Amino acid sequence: MVVAETVIKVPFHDVDSMRVVWHGFYVKYFEIARCELLDEIGYNYIQMNESGYAWPVIDVRVRYAQPVRFQQEIRVIAKLKEWENRLKIDYLIEDVESGKRLTKGYTVQVACDLKTNEMLFESPDILFEKLGIKR
Repeated sequence: MVVAETVIKVPFHDVDSMRVVWHGFYVKYFEIARCELLDEIGYNYIQMNESGYAWPVIDVRVRYAQPVRFQQEIRVIAKLKEWENRLKIDYLIEDVESGKRLTKGYTVQVACDLKTNEMLFESPDILFEKLGIKR
């Protein structure tokens, strides 16, 4: 299983008047960890594009368990869960100091052929190559 993580110290511009992270920014934190994960396998967004595929996000789920606050250090962990027909990545946001779970969620991405703009119903061979999996 491919796993990547990143630590973020919550900046002021991500919080509301109560100094709690605005709900939409959790997806940004997922994206930061997802980029780390894609770099880990050597297939980031630039490499995806160069290989002839786009991988748009088609589904996002966020479950808010505890608020994340201004200047809090959080760890965002991304785990690749599915890759055969789509990329499904699970996320966990936890407090760095206590290890307490704050938020969890997932994203789903599908491959689209950049020449035809058609969605593929199975992941292209390049993804399997990057994951070191024989088909």
